[in-house]
Amino acid sequence: MPAQPSTAGPGVPADAPEVPDVFDPRVHAAGPPHEAYRILRDHHPVARQAEPEVLGWPAGPGFWAVTRHADVVRVLKDARTYSSYLGATQIRDPDPADLPFVRRTMLNQDPPEHGRLRRLIARAFTPARVDAFADRVRERAAVLLRGAREDATGGVADLVTAVTDEYALLNLADLMGVPAADRGLLLDWTVRVIGYQDPDDAPEPLRGPDGRPLNPRSPALLGEMFGYARELAAHKLKHPGDDLMTALAEAGLDPAELEMFFFLLTVAGNDTVRSAAPGGLLELARHPGEYARLRDGAVDPATAVDELLRVHPPVLSFRRTAAVDTELAGQRIGAGDKVVVFHASANHDERVFADPHRLDLGRRPNPHVSFGDGPHVCLGAHFARLQLRILHEEWRAAGLPVPELAGEPRRLVSNFINGIKSLPVRVSGPPR
Repeated sequence: MPAQPSTAGPGVPADAPEVPDVFDPRVHAAGPPHEAYRILRDHHPVARQAEPEVLGWPAGPGFWAVTRHADVVRVLKDARTYSSYLGATQIRDPDPADLPFVRRTMLNQDPPEHGRLRRLIARAFTPARVDAFADRVRERAAVLLRGAREDATGGVADLVTAVTDEYALLNLADLMGVPAADRGLLLDWTVRVIGYQDPDDAPEPLRGPDGRPLNPRSPALLGEMFGYARELAAHKLKHPGDDLMTALAEAGLDPAELEMFFFLLTVAGNDTVRSAAPGGLLELARHPGEYARLRDGAVDPATAVDELLRVHPPVLSFRRTAAVDTELAGQRIGAGDKVVVFHASANHDERVFADPHRLDLGRRPNPHVSFGDGPHVCLGAHFARLQLRILHEEWRAAGLPVPELAGEPRRLVSNFINGIKSLPVRVSGPPR
């Protein structure tokens, strides 16, 4: 396992294991590096990570990796000390010229401005509006699962391409009010932004005049998406519907705020379920006994969804920037330092979760941080949970067999999104 020179903090024995590398996106290509996380939690809970040049992306100054559950929650809740605004929320620093632009989105703001924008979208993104889509979500799950079985080759379907990509995309498009003819654009934009570290999704990144790769979140590469957002909002003002884009168009946002809300909904709203849905099915395929409990009604589907989210969080990491000199887990952190929380590590912290590597669909309590915590806790968590619960209910209702892997899954090369690009599963055969 790649390692970095130990930067042992106070109280760390001299013979403690070296600090493993959890920055390189390729480390995560085989799944979250749980052994590395365990070493960090046990010996280096706030560990200095190098940030070398990787896959053509330039080197950075390094950051502090935070891996214990209590420390992750502390960072996420304390926006005064750990800012989303100062350096935004991705590990790599944005281009200084782009920083004012990326700060416009709610994700990259601190209270009180964050709260103002959050309240605006919360009024549009109500549980009642989400729940009104439940019947449509259920019908879509049934149709996609039936189609996967009917179109399977040798009884095997790739659930990512046959079911979960379409499921996440079309549900979000319905909620947003995106016309059917335009829905493929949402997936294209999501793949471009989320998959930029993956050689398959971005075999040759776009480069600027200096030859350096361009960040897909930069204004230079988002013009098409923003132009579409403005056109759709104008259309909704003339032809309103019961959807998010109508609510946002009528909210009196300035153009930049509207554009960034559209960006956030398109990317975060799509990729949360796009990552979590195949991840949950993968875990059920690996634990047929737990699937049997779910199928037989021995566990509440809502409780099961939270355990699947704990084991396979859609997001691996989020960055904050220290606004002041501070101390975390005995480690001194300077103002301006990057501080990165690792959700998958926190979700497997033995200090909080008994036998954390065991899938227990009835696990209670389950204080996972897959949707974050504090002021930035995911606004779309209710919609995501609804979609995931319905997908598992409809798998059972369709009489599909126990999920069984028919090949190795292919994962996204990313230190940000816990994505699955391919999941071959046997979908024909008697239900068991």
